[in-house]
Amino acid sequence: MILTTGSAGFIGSNFVLDWFEVSDEPIVNLDKLTYAGNLNNLASLKGNSKHVFVKGDIGDFELVSKLLDEYKPRAVVNFAAESHVDRSIHGPEDFIQTNIVGTFHLLEAVRAYWGRLPPEEQAVFRFLHVSTDEVYGSLGKEDPAFRETNRYEPNSPYSASKAASDHLVRAYHHTYGLPVLTTNCSNNYGPYHFPEKLIPLCIHNALTGKPLPIYGDGQQIRDWLYVKDHCSAIRRVLEAGQLGEVYNVGGWNEKANLDVVNTLCEILDELSPRADGQSYKTQITFVTDRLGHDRRYAIDASKLERELGWKPAETFETGIRKTVQWYLDHQDWVGNVTSGAYREWLGVQYGG
Repeated sequence: MILTTGSAGFIGSNFVLDWFEVSDEPIVNLDKLTYAGNLNNLASLKGNSKHVFVKGDIGDFELVSKLLDEYKPRAVVNFAAESHVDRSIHGPEDFIQTNIVGTFHLLEAVRAYWGRLPPEEQAVFRFLHVSTDEVYGSLGKEDPAFRETNRYEPNSPYSASKAASDHLVRAYHHTYGLPVLTTNCSNNYGPYHFPEKLIPLCIHNALTGKPLPIYGDGQQIRDWLYVKDHCSAIRRVLEAGQLGEVYNVGGWNEKANLDVVNTLCEILDELSPRADGQSYKTQITFVTDRLGHDRRYAIDASKLERELGWKPAETFETGIRKTVQWYLDHQDWVGNVTSGAYREWLGVQYGG
């Protein structure tokens, strides 16, 4: 049995779904079900006795302690986080509460549980904390990609809150001996991605005839990681990672935002052409750049390949085509999550 947190969200739900494709080990899934948490992501597991869903907050020490004592997991994988930079700029408090305070309470509950385990169970227990490359700050055009030894230089309330949580996890290993692992990933994309982030937002807007908003000049560079590759990396780190170590997870796919959107448009032009025969590229609209927008992120994932034998299975070209096809095939899912509150948020963020 393992316990996952925040796993009705994008990355977490993909991890749970993929887990059951390769393992019959049960999962207890704890999620607060905020706006980006969606039980529809896990609809295929309905009736599966090996998947136990519990609605709750990682900051609820008593609830987490109860679940740990009841189910006795051999590992905890922490996906729970507020994760959208734009939202952190408009409302940073939620990020402080969930990503810092929530992680603290989760660590306290896990530390107490781990301390009660017999020595042989303590030896195999793991706490895996899922984090982001944004904690490292921004890179210049010619700078080498982020390695695990890069200093932390977070530039947004979101990345600062994740950096703080990373430091807490590290401290609990060095102070209390808690057997922790940390992964820092690059930008994920793929199925079940809430349409506020660049790729799902542009797919949704393209198909509904709306502008495709591009911040600034669109030349912000990100390393793109297909979410199912990320899930396989987490499984590998959980299986064989060295205690206390950090592993960067990347896709080796550096792309400028504008190039990503152009690629999306080209695939949509092929798979779902506009009725008027024009390219979706005509819907691209440049909007005012967001505050403190980091220019470039890039992950050096060579440590993970060298030490644990992991590398991504998808290129950006194969992964993005699978992603577009998934959204075309699941328009009902998109319709269910794009509520009035979602539309109001887009109006605030992209100037109406």
